[in-house]
Amino acid sequence: MIQLGIEGAWLIEPKILHDVRGSFCELFRDSILQQNSGRSLQIAQVSYSASHRGVIRGIHYTDIQPGQDKYVTCVYGAVLDVAVDLRVGSPTYGRWEAYQLDDITHRAAFIAAGLGHGFAVLSEEAILVYLLSSEYVPGQERRVRPFDMELAIAWPSSQEHVVSDWDASAPMLAEARQLGRLPQYRKLLVKGPSCDGL
Repeated sequence: MIQLGIEGAWLIEPKILHDVRGSFCELFRDSILQQNSGRSLQIAQVSYSASHRGVIRGIHYTDIQPGQDKYVTCVYGAVLDVAVDLRVGSPTYGRWEAYQLDDITHRAAFIAAGLGHGFAVLSEEAILVYLLSSEYVPGQERRVRPFDMELAIAWPSSQEHVVSDWDASAPMLAEARQLGRLPQYRKLLVKGPSCDGL
């Protein structure tokens, strides 16, 4: 596991075993996550998304209490995956980290509650699987506009972007903060490493 420059964001590089049949790797092992990050992921939901080239999904986070940790991997194709620190008061507030997830390296990303998540599809099609620490609750998913100039995320420029109306109309970071919709870093520290204090 590699800790990224944002507290609570990790990149997982599994060991891939190859033989005459093909390959095998462990996509997730809670004891390794716990040993490296001090967090345990109690899985409440597994989700799946299929998207085509140029699609950008995000930046998403949730108001679900006590927060929602995500463990994301790309099982088919390739994406530029992005974690964004949306926690007001964090030393890295507004900062983002980008990394490639694909079906060759089988890397995964662990994104702690309180961080935003998004991705851009680099291949003709991409399938992502998400392990989530809490179930989806309608009306509690939040978002920040992926093309917010304050964030200035370096999305791939070599392709036309496809964004849902829902993401395109998301509030800018400053607006979400002004509306009091962003997680509070201090509450996260008080409640401990498993909660985001939304």
